[in-house]
This record gives sequence, C-alpha cells and structure tokens, in this order.
Amino acid sequence: MRPVRRRYLPSLGALATFEVAAKHLSFTLAAKELNITQGAVSQQIRLLEKALEVELFIRKHNALELTVAGRGLLGAVVAGLDMISAGVGLLQPTADPQTITISATDALATYWLKPLIDSFRATQPQIEFVVLASDEDAALSSYDDVDIALLCGNERSDVGEELHFMFHEVAQPVCTPEYLAAHGPFTTPEMFNDATLLHLHERHWSASSIQWHPLGWQEWFHAQGVRGQRGSSSFTTNKVPLLMEAALRGEGVMMGIHNLVRNHVEAGALVYAHPASITAGRANFMKCNSLTRKRPAVSGFIDYLLRALRG
Repeated sequence: MRPVRRRYLPSLGALATFEVAAKHLSFTLAAKELNITQGAVSQQIRLLEKALEVELFIRKHNALELTVAGRGLLGAVVAGLDMISAGVGLLQPTADPQTITISATDALATYWLKPLIDSFRATQPQIEFVVLASDEDAALSSYDDVDIALLCGNERSDVGEELHFMFHEVAQPVCTPEYLAAHGPFTTPEMFNDATLLHLHERHWSASSIQWHPLGWQEWFHAQGVRGQRGSSSFTTNKVPLLMEAALRGEGVMMGIHNLVRNHVEAGALVYAHPASITAGRANFMKCNSLTRKRPAVSGFIDYLLRALRG
C-alpha cells in the first residue's frame, strides 16, 4: 500500500495567531489577547508569510489591512480551528465546563442579569450559572473563578476587548399605575413633597461595590430647582430590592434606575411618575475574564448580553 502523503501545513500556532491578529487588525491587541509580546506576534506572522510565500497584511502607519490572500486564508483558518475545537470537545467533554460564574451588585443581579439568564437558558438549558451578588464585597469581581464581572464605574473607564460599556445610570421617579391614579398626576416637582417617597439610604451609595454619588430624591429635587422635604411617611433602606418591592406593592414613589426598572415598566407594573430624569456621569461595565472568555459557554453568553445591550 502506498503511504499516505501528509498534507503540508504551516505551524498551527502561527495560524491561530494570524486569526487573532486578523480579527483585531492590530498586532498590539492580538498580543494582549494572547498574552504574548507584540514582537512575538509580528514574528509569527512574518514566519507564516514566509512559509506561504505570500503577504497576508498590508502594513500601514498605525493600521493593518488584510490582503486578498489574507482574507481567503482567514475564512479557512476560522472554519478549521472551529472544527478542531469541536472535535476536541467531543473527545474531552469535561475540558470545557458548562458553568458560567458572574459577579454583580445586588440590584443589577436581580433586576437586569437574572431575567437575561432565564431567557438564555430557555434555549441553552445545559449551562449552569453561578451568580455572586454583593454590594459590600468589591473583591468578588477579581476572583479567578469569575468569568464575567458587572461593575459600577464612570464614563471615562477604558473600554476594550475585556471591558465593555453597558449603560449609563439614569434615575427617574416610578410608582405603580394604581398609586399614580390615587395620588397623582404629579405635574410639578413640588407635588412629590406630598407623596410617600421611597429612599435609598446613604449606606447603599457608600458600599464598596457602589461607591458613587447618590442618585436619589435630594439630587432629583436639586436638579429641578426645588426644595425637597422628607415626609414622615417615607420609607428608607440601603437595599434596592427592598425598595423595589415596596414600590411594586404601591407603597410610594421610588427613584428608579432605568435599566433596573425597565422590565417592570414594560410589563406595566410600574410607570414613570414624572418625565424629568437625572444622571451623575456614572455607568455600568462588563469585565470579561481573559483566561476563560474563549470557552464556548462563556463567549456565547457574553455575545448574548452584548446583543441585549444593543437591542
């Protein structure tokens, strides 16, 4: 029997490096993702081009473009590496654990993250989720086991491959339709002084995972140029879920963060009691663990969250 001639292939490592560099069109960003030096990336690409006897990139000042040959090779490399990954997964089903660990503040985990987990698992029931929620333990986001950390930050945070902007924090008065019908409409800001207001205690804003300027009633009244008064019937707590439950029971009006009350507003359980909103230049971000984000379960859920944010 004639021996089967082995097909010629360049270094698989070089092809994998090429895929990352082509995705970013940047040797610097590729080096960051692969945790190697920019020089090492450049060297691997040069050796690959030499082996193939063709240029894969057009090198411009501070920019890269794929050549026609590079674009053709990229499609083949992506398909090939995906097939290899799938084959390895069949041989080693435990090599890619189907568990995603996420850290977040109490309110973000409860009112934004959990509904998205539920909708994701409707089509991916085999994936297990671990949610570590705390306003007080900021160190949770740095645990090695955390695949995705949802963080409070400011608008100047340096977004990139590992840190994604989610949304600005915008607050607006909300209550149940029944409460608004019984005590409203609130046509002027001053009228809220006669309502039962639901307040977040200062301990919430000073918690280690929060640590930001309050977005509460005092700030809202100040933004409207009105003097606010804390009525004797008001309710105060340092926990957003407690405040949300009070609002949902029709006990008063709370200052609701848009992305935390959105599902309740869309369902009709809450309504905006006044059109004026406030913000403090703060935003939420998603930090991805660079060591685990390539796991299909993790990368799939990251893509799912990003699509939800864009929608």
